[in-house]
Amino acid sequence: MKPILPGSTIGILGSGQLGRMLALEARRMGYKVQTFSPEKNSPTGQIADLEYIADYNNAEAAKEFAHAVDVVTLEFENIAFDVATAIETVKPIRPRPSVLHTAQHRLREKTFLSTNLFPVTPYRRITTEADLEKALSELQTPCVLKTAGFGYDGKGQAKVNSLDEALVAWRKLESDEAILEVFVNFDREISVVAARGVDGQFTPFTPVENSHRHHILDVTIAPARISESLAVKAIEITHNVMNALDCVGVLCVEFFVTHDGNLIINELAPRPHNSGHWTIDGCVTNQFEQQLRAVCGLPLGSAEMTSPCCAMVNLLGDLWQHSEPDWVQILSDPAAKLHLYGKHEARIGRKMGHITITAETMEALAVSITRIKNILGIGS
Repeated sequence: MKPILPGSTIGILGSGQLGRMLALEARRMGYKVQTFSPEKNSPTGQIADLEYIADYNNAEAAKEFAHAVDVVTLEFENIAFDVATAIETVKPIRPRPSVLHTAQHRLREKTFLSTNLFPVTPYRRITTEADLEKALSELQTPCVLKTAGFGYDGKGQAKVNSLDEALVAWRKLESDEAILEVFVNFDREISVVAARGVDGQFTPFTPVENSHRHHILDVTIAPARISESLAVKAIEITHNVMNALDCVGVLCVEFFVTHDGNLIINELAPRPHNSGHWTIDGCVTNQFEQQLRAVCGLPLGSAEMTSPCCAMVNLLGDLWQHSEPDWVQILSDPAAKLHLYGKHEARIGRKMGHITITAETMEALAVSITRIKNILGIGS
Protein backbone atom coordinates (compact mmCIF):
# COMPACT_ATOMS: atom_id res chain seq x y z
CA MET A 1 0.00 0.00 0.00
CA LYS A 2 1.51 3.32 -1.08
CA PRO A 3 1.96 5.98 1.60
CA ILE A 4 -0.07 9.17 1.39
CA LEU A 5 2.66 11.78 1.04
CA PRO A 6 2.90 15.47 1.98
CA GLY A 7 0.97 17.59 -0.50
CA SER A 8 -2.03 15.27 -0.19
CA THR A 9 -5.26 16.29 1.55
CA ILE A 10 -6.29 14.98 4.97
CA GLY A 11 -10.02 14.82 5.71
CA ILE A 12 -10.95 15.21 9.37
CA LEU A 13 -14.34 14.13 10.72
CA GLY A 14 -15.05 16.61 13.50
CA SER A 15 -13.94 20.15 14.08
CA GLY A 16 -12.91 20.56 17.71
CA GLN A 17 -9.57 21.00 19.42
CA LEU A 18 -8.29 17.52 18.57
CA GLY A 19 -8.81 18.21 14.89
CA ARG A 20 -7.21 21.62 15.29
CA MET A 21 -4.02 20.17 16.74
CA LEU A 22 -3.97 17.46 14.06
CA ALA A 23 -4.42 20.12 11.38
CA LEU A 24 -1.52 22.13 12.81
CA GLU A 25 0.74 19.08 12.50
CA ALA A 26 -0.55 18.39 9.00
CA ARG A 27 0.22 21.97 7.98
CA ARG A 28 3.73 21.70 9.38
CA MET A 29 4.34 18.53 7.40
CA GLY A 30 3.04 19.98 4.13
CA TYR A 31 -0.44 18.42 3.97
CA LYS A 32 -3.67 20.17 3.05
CA VAL A 33 -6.66 19.79 5.37
CA GLN A 34 -10.43 19.69 5.04
CA THR A 35 -12.81 19.29 7.96
CA PHE A 36 -16.36 17.87 8.01
CA SER A 37 -18.80 19.09 10.67
CA PRO A 38 -21.97 21.16 11.13
CA GLU A 39 -19.98 24.13 12.49
CA LYS A 40 -18.52 27.17 10.74
CA ASN A 41 -15.30 28.87 11.86
CA SER A 42 -14.60 25.95 14.18
CA PRO A 43 -11.31 25.32 16.01
CA THR A 44 -10.28 22.92 13.24
CA GLY A 45 -11.80 25.04 10.48
CA GLN A 46 -9.62 28.00 11.48
CA ILE A 47 -6.60 25.92 10.42
CA ALA A 48 -8.13 23.93 7.53
CA ASP A 49 -8.13 24.80 3.84
CA LEU A 50 -11.85 24.09 3.66
CA GLU A 51 -14.71 23.59 6.11
CA TYR A 52 -17.28 21.20 4.67
CA ILE A 53 -20.47 22.10 6.52
CA ALA A 54 -22.92 19.23 6.86
CA ASP A 55 -24.65 17.15 9.50
CA TYR A 56 -22.66 14.19 10.83
CA ASN A 57 -25.52 11.88 9.82
CA ASN A 58 -25.53 12.97 6.16
CA ALA A 59 -23.99 9.99 4.37
CA GLU A 60 -24.23 11.52 0.89
CA ALA A 61 -22.49 14.69 2.01
CA ALA A 62 -19.82 12.58 3.72
CA LYS A 63 -19.18 10.69 0.48
CA GLU A 64 -18.87 13.98 -1.41
CA PHE A 65 -16.42 15.17 1.22
CA ALA A 66 -14.40 11.96 0.87
CA HIS A 67 -14.06 12.44 -2.90
CA ALA A 68 -12.16 15.70 -2.26
CA VAL A 69 -9.54 14.24 0.11
CA ASP A 70 -6.95 11.44 0.04
CA VAL A 71 -7.58 9.83 3.43
CA VAL A 72 -10.13 10.37 6.20
CA THR A 73 -9.50 10.25 9.93
CA LEU A 74 -11.39 11.56 12.94
CA GLU A 75 -11.22 13.59 16.09
CA PHE A 76 -14.74 12.71 17.17
CA GLU A 77 -15.84 9.09 17.36
CA ASN A 78 -19.61 9.58 17.49
CA ILE A 79 -19.94 9.33 13.72
CA ALA A 80 -22.79 7.10 12.58
CA PHE A 81 -21.58 3.68 11.42
CA ASP A 82 -23.39 3.95 8.09
CA VAL A 83 -21.77 7.32 7.41
CA ALA A 84 -18.30 5.95 8.14
CA THR A 85 -19.07 2.93 5.96
CA ALA A 86 -20.20 5.22 3.12
CA ILE A 87 -16.91 7.11 3.34
CA GLU A 88 -14.98 3.84 3.17
CA THR A 89 -16.51 3.10 -0.24
CA VAL A 90 -14.79 6.24 -1.54
CA LYS A 91 -11.50 6.68 0.34
CA PRO A 92 -9.58 4.99 3.17
CA ILE A 93 -10.92 5.90 6.60
CA ARG A 94 -8.56 5.22 9.49
CA PRO A 95 -9.46 3.90 11.98
CA ARG A 96 -11.99 1.78 10.09
CA PRO A 97 -15.76 1.96 10.73
CA SER A 98 -15.67 -1.33 12.67
CA VAL A 99 -13.41 0.31 15.28
CA LEU A 100 -15.81 3.23 15.66
CA HIS A 101 -18.77 0.86 15.90
CA THR A 102 -17.16 -0.88 18.86
CA ALA A 103 -15.73 2.09 20.73
CA GLN A 104 -18.64 4.52 20.40
CA HIS A 105 -21.01 2.25 22.35
CA ARG A 106 -20.18 1.26 25.92
CA LEU A 107 -21.96 -2.07 25.79
CA ARG A 108 -20.38 -3.14 22.50
CA GLU A 109 -17.01 -1.98 23.83
CA LYS A 110 -17.30 -3.95 27.08
CA THR A 111 -18.53 -7.01 25.17
CA PHE A 112 -15.57 -6.80 22.78
CA LEU A 113 -13.13 -6.46 25.68
CA SER A 114 -14.58 -9.26 27.78
CA THR A 115 -14.95 -11.60 24.79
CA ASN A 116 -11.26 -11.07 24.04
CA LEU A 117 -10.37 -11.69 27.71
CA PHE A 118 -9.22 -8.16 28.48
CA PRO A 119 -9.66 -7.08 32.12
CA VAL A 120 -12.97 -5.28 32.73
CA THR A 121 -15.25 -4.84 35.71
CA PRO A 122 -18.34 -7.11 35.78
CA TYR A 123 -21.28 -5.57 33.91
CA ARG A 124 -24.82 -6.20 32.69
CA ARG A 125 -26.97 -4.91 29.83
CA ILE A 126 -30.01 -2.95 31.02
CA THR A 127 -33.12 -2.31 28.93
CA THR A 128 -35.86 -2.41 31.59
CA GLU A 129 -36.34 -1.80 35.29
CA ALA A 130 -36.64 -5.57 35.71
CA ASP A 131 -33.19 -5.96 34.10
CA LEU A 132 -31.85 -3.40 36.53
CA GLU A 133 -33.28 -5.12 39.61
CA LYS A 134 -31.92 -8.50 38.50
CA ALA A 135 -28.48 -7.07 37.66
CA LEU A 136 -28.17 -5.33 41.02
CA SER A 137 -29.00 -8.57 42.84
CA GLU A 138 -26.21 -10.30 40.89
CA LEU A 139 -23.53 -7.61 40.98
CA GLN A 140 -24.31 -5.96 44.35
CA THR A 141 -23.77 -2.27 45.06
CA PRO A 142 -22.07 0.11 44.62
CA CYS A 143 -22.42 0.14 40.82
CA VAL A 144 -22.31 2.70 38.05
CA LEU A 145 -25.21 3.01 35.63
CA LYS A 146 -24.25 4.46 32.24
CA THR A 147 -25.97 5.14 28.96
CA ALA A 148 -24.88 2.59 26.36
CA GLY A 149 -23.70 5.26 23.94
CA PHE A 150 -22.76 8.91 23.52
CA GLY A 151 -21.32 9.69 26.93
CA TYR A 152 -18.11 11.50 27.85
CA ASP A 153 -16.59 13.55 30.68
CA GLY A 154 -18.86 11.85 33.20
CA LYS A 155 -22.05 12.61 31.29
CA GLY A 156 -24.74 9.97 31.08
CA GLN A 157 -23.71 8.05 34.17
CA ALA A 158 -24.44 7.83 37.89
CA LYS A 159 -23.06 5.91 40.86
CA VAL A 160 -25.80 3.99 42.64
CA ASN A 161 -25.81 2.43 46.10
CA SER A 162 -29.30 0.92 46.20
CA LEU A 163 -32.12 -0.24 43.97
CA ASP A 164 -34.06 2.96 44.66
CA GLU A 165 -31.09 5.10 43.55
CA ALA A 166 -30.63 2.92 40.50
CA LEU A 167 -34.27 3.28 39.46
CA VAL A 168 -34.10 7.06 39.80
CA ALA A 169 -30.87 7.13 37.77
CA TRP A 170 -32.37 4.85 35.08
CA ARG A 171 -35.37 7.15 34.64
CA LYS A 172 -33.13 10.21 34.43
CA LEU A 173 -31.03 8.61 31.68
CA GLU A 174 -34.10 8.54 29.42
CA SER A 175 -32.43 5.83 27.37
CA ASP A 176 -33.63 2.54 25.88
CA GLU A 177 -30.35 0.81 26.74
CA ALA A 178 -27.78 1.19 29.49
CA ILE A 179 -24.92 -0.69 31.08
CA LEU A 180 -24.55 -1.40 34.78
CA GLU A 181 -20.98 -1.87 35.97
CA VAL A 182 -19.52 -2.82 39.32
CA PHE A 183 -17.95 0.30 40.84
CA VAL A 184 -14.14 0.08 40.93
CA ASN A 185 -12.61 1.50 44.10
CA PHE A 186 -9.34 2.27 42.36
CA ASP A 187 -6.03 3.55 43.63
CA ARG A 188 -5.41 5.76 40.58
CA GLU A 189 -6.35 6.14 36.95
CA ILE A 190 -3.78 5.82 34.21
CA SER A 191 -3.95 5.81 30.44
CA VAL A 192 -1.84 4.64 27.55
CA VAL A 193 -1.93 6.50 24.25
CA ALA A 194 -0.38 4.57 21.39
CA ALA A 195 -0.18 4.55 17.60
CA ARG A 196 -0.47 1.63 15.20
CA GLY A 197 0.44 1.90 11.54
CA VAL A 198 -1.09 0.27 8.47
CA ASP A 199 1.71 -2.32 8.63
CA GLY A 200 1.00 -3.12 12.29
CA GLN A 201 3.92 -1.08 13.66
CA PHE A 202 3.10 -0.20 17.27
CA THR A 203 4.56 2.73 19.19
CA PRO A 204 3.26 3.57 22.67
CA PHE A 205 3.78 6.69 24.74
CA THR A 206 4.68 6.14 28.37
CA PRO A 207 1.69 5.44 30.63
CA VAL A 208 0.44 8.58 32.32
CA GLU A 209 -1.48 9.31 35.50
CA ASN A 210 -4.75 11.26 35.38
CA SER A 211 -6.71 13.17 38.00
CA HIS A 212 -10.18 14.59 37.49
CA ARG A 213 -12.38 17.37 38.83
CA HIS A 214 -16.16 17.05 38.37
CA HIS A 215 -15.58 14.04 36.07
CA ILE A 216 -13.44 16.09 33.65
CA LEU A 217 -9.70 15.54 33.26
CA ASP A 218 -7.85 18.11 35.36
CA VAL A 219 -4.16 17.13 35.33
CA THR A 220 -2.12 14.49 33.53
CA ILE A 221 1.34 13.55 34.82
CA ALA A 222 3.94 11.72 32.73
CA PRO A 223 5.22 9.21 33.50
CA ALA A 224 2.62 7.59 35.74
CA ARG A 225 3.81 6.88 39.27
CA ILE A 226 3.49 3.11 38.96
CA SER A 227 5.92 0.19 38.93
CA GLU A 228 7.84 -0.60 35.76
CA SER A 229 6.18 -4.02 35.57
CA LEU A 230 2.71 -2.47 35.70
CA ALA A 231 3.69 0.05 33.01
CA VAL A 232 4.90 -2.79 30.79
CA LYS A 233 1.64 -4.68 31.39
CA ALA A 234 -0.49 -1.62 30.51
CA ILE A 235 1.42 -1.14 27.26
CA GLU A 236 1.10 -4.84 26.42
CA ILE A 237 -2.68 -4.75 26.95
CA THR A 238 -2.94 -1.63 24.80
CA HIS A 239 -0.96 -3.33 22.03
CA ASN A 240 -3.22 -6.37 22.17
CA VAL A 241 -6.37 -4.20 22.13
CA MET A 242 -5.19 -2.36 19.02
CA ASN A 243 -4.31 -5.62 17.30
CA ALA A 244 -7.67 -7.18 18.19
CA LEU A 245 -9.47 -4.13 16.81
CA ASP A 246 -7.10 -3.89 13.82
CA CYS A 247 -6.97 -0.20 14.71
CA VAL A 248 -4.86 2.07 12.49
CA GLY A 249 -4.18 5.48 14.00
CA VAL A 250 -3.99 6.62 17.62
CA LEU A 251 -5.95 5.00 20.42
CA CYS A 252 -6.14 5.65 24.15
CA VAL A 253 -6.86 2.95 26.73
CA GLU A 254 -7.99 4.29 30.09
CA PHE A 255 -7.21 1.98 33.03
CA PHE A 256 -8.10 1.81 36.68
CA VAL A 257 -5.24 0.64 38.89
CA THR A 258 -6.76 -1.29 41.79
CA HIS A 259 -5.40 -1.20 45.33
CA ASP A 260 -3.98 -4.68 44.87
CA GLY A 261 -2.03 -3.61 41.79
CA ASN A 262 -4.23 -4.97 39.01
CA LEU A 263 -5.37 -3.19 35.84
CA ILE A 264 -8.99 -2.84 34.71
CA ILE A 265 -9.87 -1.19 31.41
CA ASN A 266 -12.33 1.65 31.84
CA GLU A 267 -12.77 3.01 28.31
CA LEU A 268 -11.27 3.14 24.83
CA ALA A 269 -10.94 6.22 22.62
CA PRO A 270 -9.88 5.53 19.00
CA ARG A 271 -8.35 8.98 18.47
CA PRO A 272 -5.89 11.34 20.12
CA HIS A 273 -6.87 11.90 23.73
CA ASN A 274 -6.91 14.70 26.27
CA SER A 275 -4.43 12.72 28.39
CA GLY A 276 -2.00 12.73 25.44
CA HIS A 277 -1.75 16.51 25.02
CA TRP A 278 1.43 16.61 27.10
CA THR A 279 3.22 14.87 24.22
CA ILE A 280 3.15 18.11 22.18
CA ASP A 281 5.88 19.55 24.38
CA GLY A 282 7.08 16.40 26.12
CA CYS A 283 7.99 13.94 23.35
CA VAL A 284 10.04 13.70 20.19
CA THR A 285 6.83 12.94 18.26
CA ASN A 286 3.48 14.07 19.64
CA GLN A 287 0.21 12.14 19.44
CA PHE A 288 -1.13 14.25 16.56
CA GLU A 289 1.90 13.81 14.33
CA GLN A 290 1.76 10.13 15.21
CA GLN A 291 -1.88 9.97 14.13
CA LEU A 292 -0.99 11.67 10.85
CA ARG A 293 1.92 9.32 10.21
CA ALA A 294 -0.21 6.28 10.99
CA VAL A 295 -3.21 7.13 8.82
CA CYS A 296 -0.95 8.18 5.92
CA GLY A 297 0.99 4.92 6.00
CA LEU A 298 4.25 6.59 7.03
CA PRO A 299 6.74 5.16 9.55
CA LEU A 300 5.85 6.08 13.11
CA GLY A 301 8.00 8.57 14.98
CA SER A 302 9.84 8.21 18.27
CA ALA A 303 7.66 8.48 21.37
CA GLU A 304 10.66 9.13 23.62
CA MET A 305 10.20 11.81 26.26
CA THR A 306 12.36 14.92 25.81
CA SER A 307 12.47 15.65 29.54
CA PRO A 308 12.21 13.38 32.58
CA CYS A 309 8.76 14.64 33.64
CA CYS A 310 5.87 16.45 32.00
CA ALA A 311 2.37 17.50 32.97
CA MET A 312 -0.73 18.94 31.39
CA VAL A 313 -3.23 21.17 33.18
CA ASN A 314 -6.65 21.49 31.52
CA LEU A 315 -8.16 24.97 31.07
CA LEU A 316 -11.95 24.92 31.31
CA GLY A 317 -14.37 27.71 30.51
CA ASP A 318 -14.98 28.25 34.23
CA LEU A 319 -11.71 30.22 34.32
CA TRP A 320 -13.14 32.94 32.04
CA GLN A 321 -16.33 33.57 34.03
CA HIS A 322 -15.04 36.74 35.71
CA SER A 323 -11.96 37.76 33.73
CA GLU A 324 -9.24 36.50 31.40
CA PRO A 325 -6.69 34.26 33.17
CA ASP A 326 -3.37 35.93 33.99
CA TRP A 327 -1.30 34.54 31.12
CA VAL A 328 1.65 36.83 31.90
CA GLN A 329 2.04 35.44 35.40
CA ILE A 330 1.54 31.86 34.22
CA LEU A 331 4.08 32.19 31.42
CA SER A 332 6.66 33.70 33.76
CA ASP A 333 7.50 30.03 34.31
CA PRO A 334 9.82 29.41 31.34
CA ALA A 335 8.82 25.73 31.23
CA ALA A 336 5.09 26.49 30.86
CA LYS A 337 3.56 26.26 27.37
CA LEU A 338 0.11 27.67 26.60
CA HIS A 339 -2.24 26.01 24.09
CA LEU A 340 -5.61 27.68 23.39
CA TYR A 341 -8.16 26.08 21.10
CA GLY A 342 -9.73 29.05 19.28
CA LYS A 343 -13.19 28.59 20.82
CA HIS A 344 -15.31 31.74 20.75
CA GLU A 345 -17.38 31.17 23.88
CA ALA A 346 -16.09 30.12 27.29
CA ARG A 347 -18.70 27.95 28.98
CA ILE A 348 -18.48 26.18 32.33
CA GLY A 349 -16.94 22.75 31.82
CA ARG A 350 -15.91 23.49 28.22
CA LYS A 351 -12.31 22.63 27.32
CA MET A 352 -10.76 25.90 26.17
CA GLY A 353 -7.08 24.97 26.21
CA HIS A 354 -4.30 23.46 28.26
CA ILE A 355 -0.90 24.26 29.73
CA THR A 356 2.03 21.87 29.60
CA ILE A 357 4.98 21.96 31.96
CA THR A 358 8.27 20.06 31.82
CA ALA A 359 10.60 19.41 34.74
CA GLU A 360 13.65 17.42 35.76
CA THR A 361 12.01 15.77 38.77
CA MET A 362 8.52 14.87 39.96
CA GLU A 363 9.01 17.15 42.96
CA ALA A 364 9.76 20.14 40.73
CA LEU A 365 6.84 19.24 38.49
CA ALA A 366 4.48 19.18 41.48
CA VAL A 367 5.65 22.65 42.53
CA SER A 368 4.98 24.02 39.03
CA ILE A 369 1.53 22.42 38.86
CA THR A 370 0.57 23.87 42.25
CA ARG A 371 1.83 27.32 41.24
CA ILE A 372 -0.17 27.37 38.01
CA LYS A 373 -3.33 26.07 39.68
CA ASN A 374 -3.01 28.70 42.39
CA ILE A 375 -2.73 31.45 39.76
CA LEU A 376 -5.76 30.06 37.97
CA GLY A 377 -7.70 29.59 41.20
CA ILE A 378 -8.24 25.89 40.56
CA GLY A 379 -8.66 23.73 43.65
CA SER A 380 -6.69 20.52 44.08
